[in-house]
Amino acid sequence: MITEQGRVLELLLSGQFVCTTIDEDAFRYLQSSANRELVEQQLNVLNRHLSSAADGEVYFCSYQSIGDAERKILATQFNDISSHLLPLIEWLLLVQEAMGTDIPLTQGTLIRLQELQTVVEDTPAYAEQLGKISRYAMFGSKANELDSQLKLIFKRLVELGYLVRPNMDKQIYCATGKIDYLFDVLKFIDETENLSLAERADDSISQSSLI
Repeated sequence: MITEQGRVLELLLSGQFVCTTIDEDAFRYLQSSANRELVEQQLNVLNRHLSSAADGEVYFCSYQSIGDAERKILATQFNDISSHLLPLIEWLLLVQEAMGTDIPLTQGTLIRLQELQTVVEDTPAYAEQLGKISRYAMFGSKANELDSQLKLIFKRLVELGYLVRPNMDKQIYCATGKIDYLFDVLKFIDETENLSLAERADDSISQSSLI
């Protein structure tokens, strides 16, 4: 029978971002400094390191040292993240505006698909923006129907670990700690390269709202 330490190690090595939304027991386990030290020791054997983001609200696995093999993997991961950034930011801003809140999505935020769909359907600018987002390569929708576009986007975000659907009988989704991690990545990029991706996406939505 696998121990809790072993289970947490499996989660981390599989690429999971451990938070209370994804796995509350695993997150609680990692809240203990003694447990983190044990996990760190095991990860170090595999050239891995226990990392955290969002002020310790999410844990994930990173490389301890980087050689040629690790550099190739990281380059692929960076390319994936880079291609996903703008679609994700535009989606996050759209949801935030449609939900009528000034607070960005964060771990634990619930999104009721039907409520979101109703707002988007009633607001032409939001519907147009959703269509644009759904056609990004990250989602690859070819549908013209808003319902199909929205469901595909949410399905893809669940696959990528940004959302979970706690009850398959209900169209209610919950944001995971990976979204908080994304905000940390954006902050790092903006601070180091001054790309201002969030502002660019915000401008894009604002321009759409003027149509």
